Amino acid sequence: MRGSANGDAGDRTTTSNGGTAVDKGADFANYFCTYAFLYHQKEMLSDRVRMDAYFNAIFQNKHHFHGKTVLDVGTGSGILAIWSAQAGARKVYAVEATKMSEHARELVKANNFQNVVEVIEGSMEDVTLPEKVDVIISEWMGYFLLRESMFDSVICARDRWLKPTGVMYPSHARMWLAPIRSGLVDKKKSDYEGAMDDWFCFLNETRNCYGVDTSVLTKSFSEEQRKYYLQTSLWNNLHPNQVIGTTAIVKEIDCMTATINDILNVNASIAPSITAENTRLCGFSGWFDVHFRGSMENPAQSEIELTTAPSVDHSTHWGQQVFLLHPPIHVSVGDDLIVNFSMNRTKENHRLMEVELSCEIRQSSGKLLPPFRNKFYME
Repeated sequence: MRGSANGDAGDRTTTSNGGTAVDKGADFANYFCTYAFLYHQKEMLSDRVRMDAYFNAIFQNKHHFHGKTVLDVGTGSGILAIWSAQAGARKVYAVEATKMSEHARELVKANNFQNVVEVIEGSMEDVTLPEKVDVIISEWMGYFLLRESMFDSVICARDRWLKPTGVMYPSHARMWLAPIRSGLVDKKKSDYEGAMDDWFCFLNETRNCYGVDTSVLTKSFSEEQRKYYLQTSLWNNLHPNQVIGTTAIVKEIDCMTATINDILNVNASIAPSITAENTRLCGFSGWFDVHFRGSMENPAQSEIELTTAPSVDHSTHWGQQVFLLHPPIHVSVGDDLIVNFSMNRTKENHRLMEVELSCEIRQSSGKLLPPFRNKFYME
C-alpha cells in the first residue's frame, strides 16, 4: 500500500472493473483520502522490508535508471521518485492523486531534485506526459496483493507510457496460500457469541422497558454479526510455526504483460499436505511476494525479492490475510487437502474482495472427511 494514482473527487468514470461505472468522488472519499495523511505515509516508510527491497532494487540496478526517464505511479511521499533521481535518472514523473503531492514536492525540493523530479497531482488515467518512459516504478500492492485494485492504474500507465524497451519495477508478483493454526479462531467465535448474548439482552430490555418486540430482527442481526466476526478475513502477522502444511501459489503475475482481465479474478486448485502432528486446521492464510527482475531484454543485474510471508524477524505492514474456519478441523501429518480457491472483486466496491474456499481432506489413513465450502469478505 502506498500513494494514490487515480481518483479525482467529483467525477464519474468507467473503470476496468468489468466495465462497471465508479463514482470517483466516492472512491476518493472512501479510499484515496487516507493516503493524503502523513501518518499513513509514515507507516509505510517505517516498513523496513518494504523500504529495503525498493532501495536495493533501485541502487543495485542503477543501469535501469541512469540517464533514463521514470514514471512513479502513486508516488505518495515521493520516496521512490527521489531514489530514482539519486540513481541517476534524467527525468522522473511522480504522479499522485491526493494532496500528498504537496508534501512530495517539498521533499523533492528539500533534497535538491526539483529539476529532475516533476510531481504531478492527478489521476494516472487522466495524466498526459510529454514523453514515453524507460521505467515504471510503483508500490501498488494491497493486502494479499490485489486488494485495493491499484494495479489497474499501473497497467494503464504501462500501456500508455512505457517504451517497448522499458522495464517494470516490480516485474513479477505471486500470491500464496497455506493451511494454518491460530488462536484467533476461538477469539472470533467468542466475540460472535458475545454479540449474540448482548442482542438477547437488548431484546428483553426493549420489550420490558418500551413494549416493543424486536425479535423479528434476530436472524438478520445474527447474519450481520456472523459476516463481521466469522466471515471477514483478518490482518495478522503470523509466526512461521503457525503454518501447518505446504504452501502453494494461487496466482502469478507478469507485470509487463498482465491485463485487467487477468487480475479481475483469481481461481486456483491446490493440494497442500499437512506437515504438523495432531493439530487444528484453523483456516488458511494468504500472502504475496514481488520480484524486481527487469525484463528478458534488459535483465536486472541484481534480482531483489520483497516477501510478506510469515516471518519472525521480517514482518511487514501488509502482514497476511487469514481466512478462519468455524469450527476448526483436527488434522495431522500426512493428511492431504484439495483446496479450490476463488477471489473476485465485490460488486459494491471494486477495491474490496470476496473469497470462496472449498476443501476436501483425505486423512493419512485414507479416510475422506466431509467437504466444506466457505465464503469470506476481504474488506
